Amino acid sequence: LGASIIILIILSLFFQLSYQSIPTIRKFGISFFWSKNWDPVNLEFGALPSMYGTFVTSLIALLIAVPLSFVTVMFIVELANPVVGKIVSEALDLLAAIPSIIYGMWGLFIFAPFMQEYIQPFLSKKLGFIPLFRGFPMGIGMLTAGIILALMVLPFITAVIRDVFKMVPPVIKESAYGIGATTFEVSYDITLKYGLQGVLGGIFLGLGRAVGETMAVAFVIGNGYLVSASLFDPASTIASTLASQFSEAVSQPVFRSTLMELGLVLFVITFGIQIIAQCWLNRIRKSMGGGL
Repeated sequence: LGASIIILIILSLFFQLSYQSIPTIRKFGISFFWSKNWDPVNLEFGALPSMYGTFVTSLIALLIAVPLSFVTVMFIVELANPVVGKIVSEALDLLAAIPSIIYGMWGLFIFAPFMQEYIQPFLSKKLGFIPLFRGFPMGIGMLTAGIILALMVLPFITAVIRDVFKMVPPVIKESAYGIGATTFEVSYDITLKYGLQGVLGGIFLGLGRAVGETMAVAFVIGNGYLVSASLFDPASTIASTLASQFSEAVSQPVFRSTLMELGLVLFVITFGIQIIAQCWLNRIRKSMGGGL
């Protein structure tokens, strides 16, 4: 009964979002997904800016959070004194408990000015020949939002990987050390491969969190509805668009339907991430002989 209720809730969410999206689907059709328009006055809308911002900020978050999570877990599991490892683990768990709006406020009032004054001018000066780092340093934008997201998903990815790596049988690692393996070799050839499924699970968990994050991103991304190569420019994500625009759309059926279709797109993306994750993990299990 409990499993059936979960399935019914998922189906009801999908069908309700689909039903509410019908006016927008009829008006804009498939062009909604590649249109850059976002004009509430003339009721012209496109999903591309929000989808682009979601993809870029999530990618930045994973590029930062995944390596940091891995080296942090390696330190906790393989190198740190048990007392130090416990302190670091508990600090990461506390980091996960911070509400997202606190991250957003910290990002807007403290981190964004720091980015504007130091980081973005430095990147523009040193790497300005790359389109990603051109533009006026405003502090907010896709780069700032991606870094804030990385801080938010870091504890989730780290917690999953840490718990998996701690389940590696000590006798296997002791055997490797006994035949002369270095710490790096034990970490890479035994710990990582034994817990590869958990690593991928943690990464996809972090990706799901990054894609759907709302308030923290809405504070620092700038809510600009454009597609730009520069990471300094303001942008929007699907979740931040829903949060910032919904109050204005209540009295306009087409506008409200547009946001419902954006919600449907976000729902399908997150659901698709989980399907891809499961297929990938199943493929890894088969390639490694079912040892995971």
